[in-house]
Amino acid sequence: MIPSPSMANYSHAGDHNILQNVSPLATFLKLTSLGFIIGVGVVGNLLISILLVKDKSLHRAPYYFLLDLCASDILRSAICFPFVFTSVKNGSAWTYGTLTCKVIAFLGVLSCFHTAFMLFCVSVTRYLAIAHHRFYTKRLTFWTCLAVICMVWTLSVAMAFPPVLDVGTYSFIREEDQCTFQHRSFRANDSLGFMLLLALILLATQLVYLKLIFFVHDRRKMKPVQFVPAVSQNWTFHGPGASGQAAANWLAGFGRGPTPPTLLGIRQNSNAAGRRRLLVLDEFKTEKRISRMFYIITFFFLSLWGPYLVACYWRVFAQGPVIPGGYLTAAVWMSFAQAGVNPFICIFSNRELRRCFSTTLLYCRKSRLPREPYCVI
Repeated sequence: MIPSPSMANYSHAGDHNILQNVSPLATFLKLTSLGFIIGVGVVGNLLISILLVKDKSLHRAPYYFLLDLCASDILRSAICFPFVFTSVKNGSAWTYGTLTCKVIAFLGVLSCFHTAFMLFCVSVTRYLAIAHHRFYTKRLTFWTCLAVICMVWTLSVAMAFPPVLDVGTYSFIREEDQCTFQHRSFRANDSLGFMLLLALILLATQLVYLKLIFFVHDRRKMKPVQFVPAVSQNWTFHGPGASGQAAANWLAGFGRGPTPPTLLGIRQNSNAAGRRRLLVLDEFKTEKRISRMFYIITFFFLSLWGPYLVACYWRVFAQGPVIPGGYLTAAVWMSFAQAGVNPFICIFSNRELRRCFSTTLLYCRKSRLPREPYCVI
């Protein structure tokens, strides 16, 4: 059927009325907030990335994953958000082609799924770092982390690419000012499967952190101490009641006097590597601080994407009521803000990153007292 000229005029008039109904104040607030998000998302994540690459003390497993998260947020902030900025500036209208819309939607969904998959993998490695620390330090090398990162990107591409082929179609959503999934009723659209998988990934991540919390809590339970006298003739303290601290001190090179009877034939360690192995308590606290930082990142990801996911499920299952425009706009902009919060979380929740940031990027070097060569547990 070929539309008549009167129908065409009506369509143009309708689009013109939509453009006139957009509030100038709402447009100004959208552009200002989105510009701030773009600036913080690009500059903040870029600074954290430079810090992680430049400081060699951060070249280890958890920070490789953090660098990958920063790269994903930079991709989303620098490529996807400027198109949203342009559509808002043009009165919630998409002025580019269909292929460009699909590419931008693909990159946005790719970044979302990548962050979800990566946070799940990070939660598993955080559990291994605390519950199975020896296995973690031995197996989680640079190449293992690289393999995990490649696997996450592959899974993310597999999740984001099918809608490009019109499976759960990508299109421009005027109410959201962006190209993304076109969520319709679950009987007429395939986007429900993608949303359910994303929800399952987020739920699994929370369950892993919950198991980690239970593990740490169980190790904090106090048990009654049964004192057994230790045997000592020359301050070596050996026997059933010995705690092992005297033997550990002697092995580290701090022992005085003759060799304890139980350590005959064992050579003392006087190098730094031998002393470093005794910093078990300090390493445990460091791993807990890193785990806390990544959980805060996961919590903010869930909190900022949660309202938008609720709106998506509402579109899929609810048939009657329409989502209020104010709620939908706030939910979309909260999902945009997620790309810029990670740098603040990293700096304010991780003391090691703050110290490296001040010394490496700001060049504010402070004299520090030498640390104790070992910790008494």
